[in-house]
Amino acid sequence: MTVNGVLQIAAFFLAILALTKPLGTFMARVFAGERTWLHTALRPLETAIYKLCGVKEDEEQRWTAYAASLLMFSLAGLLLTYLIQRLQGWLPFNPQGFGTAHAAQGATPITPDLAFNTAASFTTNTNWQAYTPETTMSYFTNMVGLATHNFTSAAAGMAVAIALIRGFARHTSEKIGNFWVDITRATVYVLLPLSIVIALLFVSQGVIQNFSPYTKVATVEGAAQTIAQGPAASQEAIKMLGTNGGGFLNANSAHPFENPTPLSNFIQLLAIFIIPAGLTYTFGKMVKDTKQGWALFAAMSVLFFAGVLVAYSAEQSGNPIIAALGIQDSPTAAQAGGNMEGKEVRFGIADSALFATVTTDASCGAVNSMHDSFTPLGGLVPLVNIELGEVVFGGVGAGLYGMLMFAILSVFIAGLMVGRTPEYLGKKIEQKEVKMVMLAVLVLAGSILLFSGTGAIIPFAKNSWINAPGPATANLGNGGPHGLSEILYAYTSGTGNNGSAFMGLNANTPWYNITVGMATLIGRFLMIIPLLAVAGSLASKKVIPASAGTLPTNGPLFVGLLVGVVLIVGALTFFPALTLGPVVEHFLMMQHQLSSLLMLPVWS
Repeated sequence: MTVNGVLQIAAFFLAILALTKPLGTFMARVFAGERTWLHTALRPLETAIYKLCGVKEDEEQRWTAYAASLLMFSLAGLLLTYLIQRLQGWLPFNPQGFGTAHAAQGATPITPDLAFNTAASFTTNTNWQAYTPETTMSYFTNMVGLATHNFTSAAAGMAVAIALIRGFARHTSEKIGNFWVDITRATVYVLLPLSIVIALLFVSQGVIQNFSPYTKVATVEGAAQTIAQGPAASQEAIKMLGTNGGGFLNANSAHPFENPTPLSNFIQLLAIFIIPAGLTYTFGKMVKDTKQGWALFAAMSVLFFAGVLVAYSAEQSGNPIIAALGIQDSPTAAQAGGNMEGKEVRFGIADSALFATVTTDASCGAVNSMHDSFTPLGGLVPLVNIELGEVVFGGVGAGLYGMLMFAILSVFIAGLMVGRTPEYLGKKIEQKEVKMVMLAVLVLAGSILLFSGTGAIIPFAKNSWINAPGPATANLGNGGPHGLSEILYAYTSGTGNNGSAFMGLNANTPWYNITVGMATLIGRFLMIIPLLAVAGSLASKKVIPASAGTLPTNGPLFVGLLVGVVLIVGALTFFPALTLGPVVEHFLMMQHQLSSLLMLPVWS
């Protein structure tokens, strides 16, 4: 690692630290219904939405009604997005004629399975893209079908987090808020204003924003080239702020039209983390103990630094096979300059490793480099980040309620060790809460491992390996451990609502479109519903005064316990699969063997 690279990582973290308290305080006021400095301009819009939709602002819901509202809203959005994709040939803002008989050469048709996958993906804040955006989606589909979900899915995640916070903050109450009010306030006061500011900053850096048809030019060699255009800056802003990640262009944030400069890259990194980090302080404010929020922030920070330093170190060390091939004098020497494969020169190794860590710490999925080209340990970090539940700041709302899930599990384990009923923030953690938390943990693990295992062995999902003999799984660019990592990453990314990919997997097939789409729905709603049940249960309980036997949950001891539980649950659940994938690949690399040529018995 270089001093310059470490300083860049430190500067990013300090910027997030500086923004956490002011944004967290603002969001606490917004969701409490208190007046903020934006109310003069935006309160009329908020009340107009309530009148238009028939929402009673002062009417709150039990957790069951809150969950039903979330599910109905999400289902309506999924169906609408599916129809927009299937009908885009008859809709406006489609200069390339996608979905029509006059579509540009090379356009990708939107099949029913692809439309389902995309609709499910964007509804769940996953933004997994099994298609090439610039040859598939019209401007209308991008703006109305997809970018709208970037706002609503992010706002829904924030609403759930706030509902869970109310479960801890209230006592002897049957209500946890109003879903329609929470999602409106999240959109109007948080996501929209920040998106406008950040979109303008992106335009100033050269991110494109237009409705022009694609530009056809001749290259230096005389070949014809089509250059995609479109309203990228506006969608790039909410893509990052909402931890959505779906790229307007296929290369995502590695494309100079989406991310042209180191400054735009830094702004994108900040946009991914500022709301999840701010919500930790919002939590502290709403439960009237800001130290509790800082404890969660500290646990997330420890996991963040562990991940980014491992990824950066692995990528800076490079690939020893380069030396073994005689490109360097010593076969044991580190790769000169580190591993730059799959990375943009304008960002370099440090910013690429940082981006890969941040985007998978959060449920974002945007990429400025290709994870498939990382070293085995460098690629292991993004994979593990998602498998930990994306609680390292995590998605907007999702990171906080995911970490609170682990906090409940931590105090339960601590209670078992001392023979005492566990408590968290004055609420007894009893059988119902623990069952709901364990259900969420097991559902996520089951989805990832069962889909991955099935996809690796079923006969109709098989095809031929590239440059490798023997049986194979469909559409993989690599065999052996790396091929397993590609499959595991796909279902991890889908279930974890991340949306990034190793990029070596051709996922636009009926099998992957349907199963990854199902994984996104499982990962979103079978985690949210149990946690809303926890919120309802906690809100109805009385607050118990702390006693001499109460575990303090706002100090270093609890931070260490929380980090340990997150790591242990992830390690015990996924270590066998990781051992067969990136861990084996790392040891093969150290022995100067190409892992893609090795077939594992598990697939025979």
